[in-house]
Amino acid sequence: MADVRHKRITARRAVAVGELSAGAMAFAQIVERRLPKGDALTMAEIAGLQGAKNASQLMPLCHPLPLEYINVRCEPVPERHAIRVYCEVATFARTGVEMEALAGTSAALLTLYDLTKPVEPALSFGGVRLLFKEGGKKGLWLHPDGMSDDEHAHYKPRAIARLESIRAAVLTLSDRASRGEYADMAGPLLVDRLRELGADIDHADVLADDPQPLAARLRALASSGVRLVLCTGGTGLGPRDRTPEALTLVADRHVEGIGELFRSESSQHTQMAWLSRAEAVLIGETLIIALPGSAKAAAQGMDILAPILAHALSMAAGGGHA
Repeated sequence: MADVRHKRITARRAVAVGELSAGAMAFAQIVERRLPKGDALTMAEIAGLQGAKNASQLMPLCHPLPLEYINVRCEPVPERHAIRVYCEVATFARTGVEMEALAGTSAALLTLYDLTKPVEPALSFGGVRLLFKEGGKKGLWLHPDGMSDDEHAHYKPRAIARLESIRAAVLTLSDRASRGEYADMAGPLLVDRLRELGADIDHADVLADDPQPLAARLRALASSGVRLVLCTGGTGLGPRDRTPEALTLVADRHVEGIGELFRSESSQHTQMAWLSRAEAVLIGETLIIALPGSAKAAAQGMDILAPILAHALSMAAGGGHA
C-alpha cells in the first residue's frame, strides 16, 4: 500500500457514474418495479452502499477508510432505456475516496444486471468513470468528459475560491539569500501558487532578516493597494528570525487563527511545526501572512491556506461572513 502517513487529513469527496442499457421491455419493468426478483432500483442502491464500504476488500492495495457519507442514486433515462447510477462518497482522510465511489457504482450496476437478466439477458453496462473528486493538496479534479448541467446542480463540485484581480506580493526574508549566497526557492513557489489562483503579483522581493526594513516595506505595500502579502522566512526560533516582530510593528489587527491553523495542519507532516511562529495580521484591508522559509513548508502552507484566502480578503474589505 502507498505510504500516506505524512499526508494531511482533509475533507475528501468523489462521485462516480455508470449506466445500464436495458432495452425497452426490461427498462419498463425496472422503473415500474415489477421485475420477478423485486425492486431492482432499491436493491441496487443498497448494493452500491455495500460496494463502497467494501472497496478495500475487493482491491488488495486500496486503503480501508472509515466512510462518513455514501449516497447512491439510480436515475432512469427513458430516451436510452437506461439506468444511470451515481455513487457519492465522502469522508475526512489522508487519501481519496474515488475507488470507493467507483466500487459503489459498479456494485449497483451488477445488481441491476442480476435482477434484470431473467427478463432480458441481452443487457450491458459501462461508461463507469469518476465525475469529479475533491480534497487533498490538488483540490478539485473534474473528468475531461465533463458533467451535465443537472449533475453540476445536484453535486455542486467545490473548487478553491480564486483570487482574480487581487493584487499580491511575496517577500522572502533571508540574510543569505539577500546576499546571493543561495537561490531563494520558496518565494518563486509562492508567486506561482498565487498566480494559479488568479492573483496579480505586484512585487516579489528578497530582504534581509531585519524587522525595521520589513515593517517599512509592508506599510508601503499596504498603502499602494496591495491586498495580500505572503512573507516566507524568519518565523523560526533562530536569533535572526524576526518576521513576527516586524508584523507586530505594523499590525492594525492580529489574525491569530491563521497561524494556529498552519501549525495544527502542518503538525500532520512534522512535529517540528509546533516550533513555527507563523502568523498573520491586517494593515487596513491588507492581509499579511508570515510562513516558514523552506520551499516545502511554503508549499504546505499554501495547500492549507488557499481555501480560506479569498473569503478572508472579502471579510477584511467589509464582506459578510460565510
